[in-house]
Amino acid sequence: MDIGQLLAIAVGAVFVNNFVLAKFLGLCPFLGVSKKTSDAIGMGLAVTFVMTLASFFTWLVFRYLLSPGEQNVLARLGLISPSTGLVDVLGTLSYILTIAALVQFVEMVMKKTAPGLFKALGIFLPLITTNCAVLGVTLLNTTNSPVKGGYDLVTALVNGFFSGVGFALVLLLMAGIRERLEIHRVPASLRGMPLGFICTALMALAFMGFVNMI
Repeated sequence: MDIGQLLAIAVGAVFVNNFVLAKFLGLCPFLGVSKKTSDAIGMGLAVTFVMTLASFFTWLVFRYLLSPGEQNVLARLGLISPSTGLVDVLGTLSYILTIAALVQFVEMVMKKTAPGLFKALGIFLPLITTNCAVLGVTLLNTTNSPVKGGYDLVTALVNGFFSGVGFALVLLLMAGIRERLEIHRVPASLRGMPLGFICTALMALAFMGFVNMI
């Protein structure tokens, strides 16, 4: 793809097709970690990192292990026929295993370098493994891509990285809103999740203004 198409995918991933506000994926960590700006930044960076690496490794798995053709490593070794495709059988499972391994790596690094943030994120850090937004971007790059045969590697990386940036952006915006709401009087019936869902809905309506950009 040319630069213009890559730019369109990048802008679309952040604003138009935002995984949280347009596709409503990844709402669990979005609502759970958006109480403090510092935690939101840490989670946003972690999700962006995992999305980018997951896009890279799952593309390699899709291209060289699951897709039919002479480029399939298993076919070259004579283990399967070149016409055999394993995407329908092992696609989602292999992606989940790849994402789980990457999240374990992020956990180890964060525990060593930022123990305070690691403790603050708590259960939501390992839950990146089951974050449907991460799995969604890997599927969008490969089996569910609007391009026949999936995106090429560069496009998959761009889509994965900027999808993570979009997730981090709305997470940070929500954290800022919820911090401001803490200093205001809010009816007891709206505190917590009810107000969180209301703010999410209003943000989704605001982001609908970007729809005609791409």
